[in-house]
Amino acid sequence: MDRVLLMLGCLWIKIRRIKPTASMEYPMGRVETGNVDDYPMVLVQIPMCNEKEVYQQSIAAVCILDWPKERMLVQVLDDSDELDAQNLIQAEVQKWHQKDFQPAPDFLKKTIPHFKGNDDLALVQARWAFVNKDENLLTRLQNINLSFHFEVEQQVNGVFINFFGFNGTAGVWRIKALEDCGGWLERTTVEDMDIAVRAHLCGWKFVYLNDVKCYCELPESYEAYKKQQYRWHSGPMQLFRLCFLDILHSKVNKAKKANLIFLFFLLRKLILPFYSFTLFCIILPLTIFLPEAELPAWVVCYVPGIMSVLNILPAPRSFPFIVPYLLFENTMSVTKFNAMISGLFRLGNSYEWIVTKKLGRSSEADLVAFENESDSSVTETTSFLRSSSDSGLEELSKLEVTSRRSVKTKRNRLYRMELTLAFILLSAAGRSLLSAQGELTVGHYRCHLESELQVTLTQHLLTNNSNFGVTGSGLKQFSIGHSLYGCQNANCEATCHWLKYKVCTKQKGIFEED
Repeated sequence: MDRVLLMLGCLWIKIRRIKPTASMEYPMGRVETGNVDDYPMVLVQIPMCNEKEVYQQSIAAVCILDWPKERMLVQVLDDSDELDAQNLIQAEVQKWHQKDFQPAPDFLKKTIPHFKGNDDLALVQARWAFVNKDENLLTRLQNINLSFHFEVEQQVNGVFINFFGFNGTAGVWRIKALEDCGGWLERTTVEDMDIAVRAHLCGWKFVYLNDVKCYCELPESYEAYKKQQYRWHSGPMQLFRLCFLDILHSKVNKAKKANLIFLFFLLRKLILPFYSFTLFCIILPLTIFLPEAELPAWVVCYVPGIMSVLNILPAPRSFPFIVPYLLFENTMSVTKFNAMISGLFRLGNSYEWIVTKKLGRSSEADLVAFENESDSSVTETTSFLRSSSDSGLEELSKLEVTSRRSVKTKRNRLYRMELTLAFILLSAAGRSLLSAQGELTVGHYRCHLESELQVTLTQHLLTNNSNFGVTGSGLKQFSIGHSLYGCQNANCEATCHWLKYKVCTKQKGIFEED
């Protein structure tokens, strides 16, 4: 029901063409020195932790923002514990610090105007777009989930209730809101969601811009993706345990409290993973080993099918992958459920922070290419970007090509547990569907057989009274050849209302009084 309501809300937004509008717009292109009074001071923070593959493009993407340099402060927050990574990041900062250029990415010019006239606005969140979504099957399946998350969940929640979880990047925060809710805290592994919940409890509002995209990279190896999902599903349970009482005692209205507790945390972060794990990883596989256990077709087929179709609607090009997506999500529920329980009860390594490994595909050349592709009308700006040899585009592109040639490409590993579980799920679903279909066929066969047996049994007893006898206890038994009725099913029952007998076994063909 939650998925259906979200999709209806998204459809309503599409039909009515609802989107946040800013009270002003900044002109595109370079800003003249002296005309910067209308540009607020912006602090850009770049967190780093042993990310040697993507540190160059992360710093470069911020340094090429189209914003007056005297009105922007860039902080590189390096938490790396590897000396090589620290030296590389420090050298990159020094290189960009010495450059003087004004390229044209307009991220700030599309987001900052929404703060004008909205004093209660804390966050403007942009949408993620992925440079490697078609790289392999794993990235395609991730793109399905994240497309639904941004296109439906974030957009609907932003339009109707002005609250959603901060995604950790591609967002602009009002500094006053950060200070009001206590700033960044290290108490969970989802500090972005933590600060969003605390800001919401303080009465601040959020705006989501679905038409403003920020390019990033998806993990291409299953191992990296598995660790990322563990952190994403463990952290919300840590946060729920810590802020539950704060939600109850907050000054927001009851509707917002109910939304946070029942929808944001319990339903989407706890109940859905528990439902997927219990049904598809315990109950459904047991039907393979317990033949008498049967599940209705709507549990095995219709509910998962409808949910998969709803999830895949925001990414229509991914419809050919709906079956792998369904199996993949069900097998991943093992990891998600384990992370959820670990975070809720503080078990194992639920507080361990593991950086998601990337391959650095979103290089500076890629950023320039995507910027040109998304806005081909700004010819003056794009030509400036291509001619900016000072920014190191050519050097970094050559370095990227050289590093890719020197490092062997790792193939995706097939994990036996997930692959085996996916096969069991597919077999169990097929068996349940065939069993449900077989029950319908057998039911019709039994009704037809019972009527024939009643007539045949009556005629046989009238003409062959000697074939049965009566015992002292009143139990009447008689023997009739099994081939007389042609019954090949041991479970078939024939109720003779006149004599009240029924068939017991097909081996002996013995009829007993009921």
